[in-house]
Amino acid sequence: MCSAGIEAGTPTHELTLEMWNNVIATNLTGTFLACREAIKAFRRAKRPGSIVCISSPWSFVAPRRGAAAAYASSKGGISSFVRALAVEYASAGIRVNAVTPGATETPLMWANVTGDQIEAVRTQIEREVPVGRLASAAEPAAAILWLLSSAAGYVTGANLTCDGGALATGVLTV
Repeated sequence: MCSAGIEAGTPTHELTLEMWNNVIATNLTGTFLACREAIKAFRRAKRPGSIVCISSPWSFVAPRRGAAAAYASSKGGISSFVRALAVEYASAGIRVNAVTPGATETPLMWANVTGDQIEAVRTQIEREVPVGRLASAAEPAAAILWLLSSAAGYVTGANLTCDGGALATGVLTV
């Protein structure tokens, strides 16, 4: 599994090249490097394999809060990269997919939210996500495990959205 994600959180007109490059290097280049090494290992072992990368709803729809151009670009790149790898390595029995989790209840999610803002953000998410709640960490993990399993043996090049229906509304809270 390939999972990396940082964001600059800076409006594009204030984004430095160094900030842009840091986000792209961590999110997109890091995913490339991890996938490249996994593919080499599967090919050396002469056996099929499965790779799952983590994308973001922001690769499809821009968040209303803005200031996410570098992050959205990097995650959009991951979604395209997964499709390209899926086609390139399907004949070698290597499946490549992505999972796009939505708002998920983790300590990292709340890292930049101060105490009194937490309830306001939670309420907004619960109001805007069709299922009315945040995901537990186990829910996107289950999607990842399924894609890695033989039960998903005919799935490659897919981006499985696990976001409680948020992307279907076109409204992204966070």
